[in-house]
Amino acid sequence: MKFNFKGVRFKIFISFFLFSLGIVFLLGVLQVFLIRPYYRNNKLESIKTLSYSLEKYIIDNDYIVDADLEKALQITINNNACSVLFNQHGHVIYSSDSIGAQCLLKRSIKLDDVDVVPMKNGSYMIEKLANASEYEVIVSSQINDLESIIYGQKIDSNLGTYYLFVNSPLEPIESVVRFVLNQYYLFTSFILILSLAISLYLASKISHPLIKMKNEAVKLAHGNYDTTFVGSGYSEVNELANTLNDAKDKLSKIDELRRDLIANVSHDLKTPLTMIKAYAEMILDISGDKKEKREEHLNVIIKEVNYLDNLIKDMQELSKMQAGYIVLNKYNFDLSSKVLEVIHLFDVMIHEKSFEVELNVQPDVFVYADEVKIGQVIYNFISNAFKNSDDHTKVIINLTANEDFTRFEVVDQGSGIKEEDLPYIWDRYYKIEKKFIRNHQGTGLGLAIVKAILDAHNIAYGVESEYGKGSIFYFKISNYYDENDL
Repeated sequence: MKFNFKGVRFKIFISFFLFSLGIVFLLGVLQVFLIRPYYRNNKLESIKTLSYSLEKYIIDNDYIVDADLEKALQITINNNACSVLFNQHGHVIYSSDSIGAQCLLKRSIKLDDVDVVPMKNGSYMIEKLANASEYEVIVSSQINDLESIIYGQKIDSNLGTYYLFVNSPLEPIESVVRFVLNQYYLFTSFILILSLAISLYLASKISHPLIKMKNEAVKLAHGNYDTTFVGSGYSEVNELANTLNDAKDKLSKIDELRRDLIANVSHDLKTPLTMIKAYAEMILDISGDKKEKREEHLNVIIKEVNYLDNLIKDMQELSKMQAGYIVLNKYNFDLSSKVLEVIHLFDVMIHEKSFEVELNVQPDVFVYADEVKIGQVIYNFISNAFKNSDDHTKVIINLTANEDFTRFEVVDQGSGIKEEDLPYIWDRYYKIEKKFIRNHQGTGLGLAIVKAILDAHNIAYGVESEYGKGSIFYFKISNYYDENDL
């Protein structure tokens, strides 16, 4: 397997492997360094348990019987220990031994730099419990340097005060450590091989969908939109794949719009320039001395120049709006009057094409907005309805208001818009039908300018359409506004 040492697969692999290695190393350190104190503490606890058992059989009864002594002796034998019980005068009243020569209670040992035979120096031993109920010490045999634990306990009973000492040898721990280390090396080798395999598997499993998405993203970066981002069993990876697929679709649509924009702008610039050139040549070659022909040709040139002028103005205005340079001159104005004022601008078109216009305009509706720009929006909505409607059809214009908001809408009976095209009709130069036919009544930027104006006002807007039956374009102005805007 070829690794990219900066890639996610190698990073995941090395992280898992080092994690496993760290755990194994930690276990080894804990075993090697803690086995000695653990063994001694465990041994001490077992001696304490032995001492309590001896106390139960020897001291707790009101009198001592042979059966109890035999039980005490058996417990001592089972625990590989020896013991001695002193009374308060330091006299031995009971002793047991199962370790023979290793019992340091019968031998001379050094306690606090004093050589003493514990079983023969009872008074010295009970002094160790003068100010404490327990005593413990680890001593070395003067014969073979083996370590032993001596544990002492002060016992108060009905029969008096007694002092019980128990001795048990500590096994040589080095042999145990060597055994543990040998086992640890075998265990470590097995674990490292296993963790290496598991780390490789997990690294490949986790990184595979990410690497595949990276390869697809490289294709997308080179303009190939026939890519698909596939997730995996992880929710975050699935979310990433869904996000990238959504971004791919949007980039594809933007690229398509870019191509359409270039084609449309080129067409809209080339057509009038061609017309201007053709009619200028006609004036030069044909109609120069003919006043009527010359004026007709000049009018065509002027018309095309005006179209170019409007196109450039609309493009400049839209660019400023989308760049955030739009300045709103807000104040309260009568929206009802504004709607009626704009509709009168279409009287000639309505008459020529025999449109049936139904006006449902609620009177005295005042809103707080930029009157000029809202008028531009109304003009675009109405103009768009007429341009997309056949002659002799009906156009409905509604203006209603309640306590919360004011709604303006234009309803036409035109061809309607397909559902998949609805999200994109607000884009500049977006064409539902991909035919570059110039409309002499507009520049193709109307709805894009409408969108910029309404977004700047923070006004809700939209379109409802059924293909083949018509469309409804609307906006809703809230009747509540921030007093700081006044």
